[in-house]
Amino acid sequence: MKKGIYLFIVILLCSCSPKLFKEKWTNIQAPETFNARFETTQGNFDIEAKREWAPNGVDRLYQLITKNYYQDISIFRVVPNFVAQFGIHNDTLINNSWQRSGIKDEPVTIKNDAMTIAFARGGVKSRSNQIFINLKDNYRLDKLAYSGVTGFPVVAKVVAGKEVILKFYDGYGEKLGRKQDVISKFGNVFVREEYPKTDFIIRAYILE
Repeated sequence: MKKGIYLFIVILLCSCSPKLFKEKWTNIQAPETFNARFETTQGNFDIEAKREWAPNGVDRLYQLITKNYYQDISIFRVVPNFVAQFGIHNDTLINNSWQRSGIKDEPVTIKNDAMTIAFARGGVKSRSNQIFINLKDNYRLDKLAYSGVTGFPVVAKVVAGKEVILKFYDGYGEKLGRKQDVISKFGNVFVREEYPKTDFIIRAYILE
């Protein structure tokens, strides 16, 4: 019954939501450096990004932030002493559009230190809309090789609000993290109904 309700809401959203993705957005280049703020259900944290660390990844992060992608985004995977991951959009059409536009791979240039940020990926040209924050020094992610790629290139660092990130609810661990397909299909209705303690990104924007 619940899945029926979720599906009805998804259909309603998809039929009413405007087209909030344009292919040309994926060609936008970020400034050489920029700062951004993420407002969350636990408070705010700020990041700094530099193109020299990973030009393709930093460009994509800038595109997502400036095109208001990170609004009402569940922090669906918080694994204690590992990572906090988010990026599945509530609107399936928007989520899938960005996900299909994966960016070119590039090497890791700086270490996955605690409070650095990288894109999640599962193979060649699969970095798209999901990012994670390292909750500790995860140096094995610098050289982890699988599915034709090596490592997770860092695109940004948290420069303020570390204490906020450490408050993200981690009681679900990998349980919700393994349900990415369900989240993608049914959105935040599913997350809030089945995993009500999940924290959310409220919005993200560039700091001038």
